[in-house]
Amino acid sequence: MLWSSLADALVVLHFGFSGFIIFGGFLTWRWPKLIFLHLPALVWGCWVEVSHSICPLTPLENRLRHLGGAAAYDGGFLSHYLGQVLYPRGLTPGIQWLLAGLLIAINWVAYAYYLRRRSLTRS
Repeated sequence: MLWSSLADALVVLHFGFSGFIIFGGFLTWRWPKLIFLHLPALVWGCWVEVSHSICPLTPLENRLRHLGGAAAYDGGFLSHYLGQVLYPRGLTPGIQWLLAGLLIAINWVAYAYYLRRRSLTRS
């Protein structure tokens, strides 16, 4: 029971971290110092996307599930939980690069707005 609960908590943490990677740039509008946490997370997320790597949280979750008596899953976290949405059949490396570009674009918008607003308040 403890191991399964820890695995479930790790899933929540993993989803939260994934959300932070995608939308964390918008949090800098309120908490500017988050940029020092978000930019490395964004780089990590892009690297995992384009390198076909698996986040280290995934094997840890699988290990906790195994210790709890449940079956582990193959592949990465996102492909397991959001596979049909984020990783549809026919996904190519080109599409993965496009997804990484979208991730950067979303955050570019967030940071551009933040920097523009910041420069206007200093004027």
